[in-house]
Amino acid sequence: MHHKTIAELSKELANKKISSVELTQLFLNRIKQHDEKLNSFITVTEDYALQTAKEADKTREAGKAGPLTGIPIAQKDIFCTDGIKTSCGSKMLDNFIAPYDATVVTNLKQAGTVMLGKTNMDEFAMGSSNESSYYGPARNPWNTEYVPGGSSGGSAAAVAASLIPGATGTDTGGSIRQPAGLCNITGLKPTYGRVSRYGMIAFASSLDQGGPFAKTVEDVAMLMNAMAGFDENDSTSINQPVPDYTATLNDSIKGIRIGLPKEYFNADLNSDVAKAIEAAIKEYEKMGAIIQEISLPNTHLSVPAYYVIAPAECSSNLARYDGVRYGYRCKDPKDLQDLYKRTRSEGFGNEVKRRIMIGTYALSSGYYDAYYLKAQKIRRLIRDDFNAAFNQVDVILSPTSPTPAFKIGEKTNDPLSMYLSDIYTIAVNLAGLPGIAVPAGFVNKLPIGLQLIGNLFGEAKLLNIAHWYQKATDWHTKIPEGF
Repeated sequence: MHHKTIAELSKELANKKISSVELTQLFLNRIKQHDEKLNSFITVTEDYALQTAKEADKTREAGKAGPLTGIPIAQKDIFCTDGIKTSCGSKMLDNFIAPYDATVVTNLKQAGTVMLGKTNMDEFAMGSSNESSYYGPARNPWNTEYVPGGSSGGSAAAVAASLIPGATGTDTGGSIRQPAGLCNITGLKPTYGRVSRYGMIAFASSLDQGGPFAKTVEDVAMLMNAMAGFDENDSTSINQPVPDYTATLNDSIKGIRIGLPKEYFNADLNSDVAKAIEAAIKEYEKMGAIIQEISLPNTHLSVPAYYVIAPAECSSNLARYDGVRYGYRCKDPKDLQDLYKRTRSEGFGNEVKRRIMIGTYALSSGYYDAYYLKAQKIRRLIRDDFNAAFNQVDVILSPTSPTPAFKIGEKTNDPLSMYLSDIYTIAVNLAGLPGIAVPAGFVNKLPIGLQLIGNLFGEAKLLNIAHWYQKATDWHTKIPEGF
């Protein structure tokens, strides 16, 4: 039962083959049995989950159930949850009990889902490996010596190991797509503004975007139906109708134009990963897709631009953690300056401190024009590259990551090497575009992902094209040994 997809579990619930309480207990037992090996959860909300499941069963008995009623999920620990610890993977918020629900949490509650807990993540979503978490690294279920990717590594690992059928994540520079690719599951980063950021603890406000993880494209579409929509509490939310993302999954893709950026298929790409992506391209050709080479000439500037813009916004957003109002506070401060200094030095981890310092420098007097302003101009060039590409093609296909997962500890002392693991995902966030990662094969028994990039609000088309790939292949059905 635990290996079934959300769509399959929804049918089981509808046919009364299992109750939501039974399903919830099954997954809670899986978490107790396996999560010690994976460290994918920070908080497990057993009592809350079982109570919510009882309510879901009553809703079903009353004939008011929707497709997600009674489906267990997990929330990345970056989304505020009323009365439940929301730590953001940081010592700074280890004692923070959120006083309200994020809009994503509210929307999924209203859809009838059952939250089983909060998943592990890189501290304040800063990282590509889930190693910067105050609670220790989450581990990849395909090989627990390897990273699951980050920052949403806990969510990805939990779904991959069938501890939960679906989960939420956030993506600032690839933090949904990269862990989805490294863990052999499906993850969607929506268009910026498509999913509300209200109650999602900010890292880089112009880049952050929430999205779903699940085993299949169909499941991701079901979760997106609940998550997406306008929110007046979020000034960056886009007031545009939400389509039924499941309705167009099986539309024909014959004649669809798929672009391959020549800059993405170079010497930096692992040769075995390249072969797997080439096999995926051949699958699309069999389906009648038209494959053509395109150019995104400013791709090489995306990583340096991102690592100016994101730290600049993080230094601004994280200024609120000062030990005065909430969160961690140092013991016995001598004065206000001591309170600020020691609270922040003790409460933040190394990666967060590194990014705050870079961002503060980039925004400081005399350097703003040289760094931050120039990075924003490069961002515009990257967006223009995509605009030109979408005049030629419908979607863009690329690897998700240049290599499979790496070992825990392998890159912790080499931040530049770590940053380059997001080379294929970062530009999508800078341009505000949607992107999806789906399983595409294995290299040395570790999963690799295929990325599809769409134009603004092109999630339905991305899901449709990715769904056809999953109908033609079985990579997404593979389960890590022991889970």
